[in-house]
Amino acid sequence: MRLSEFWRLMDDELGAAYARSVAATQVIGALDGRTPDQALEAGTPPREVWAAVCEAMDVPPERRLGRDEPARRR
Repeated sequence: MRLSEFWRLMDDELGAAYARSVAATQVIGALDGRTPDQALEAGTPPREVWAAVCEAMDVPPERRLGRDEPARRR
């Protein structure tokens, strides 16, 4: 997972403003007591940070891969 995908999932699930707030302030035990921002800065893969956020925020499993988007026409 790329960092851009992480932020898209965060924004989709939490809303852009709240996602940034959670990332900056929510201390998560599974991230060694760091915030998502701190974990990403320390080199934790975005996929692991997203999984930890999902657990901490009780994101249902069916929404952890993001919203289903209609196929784009070419």
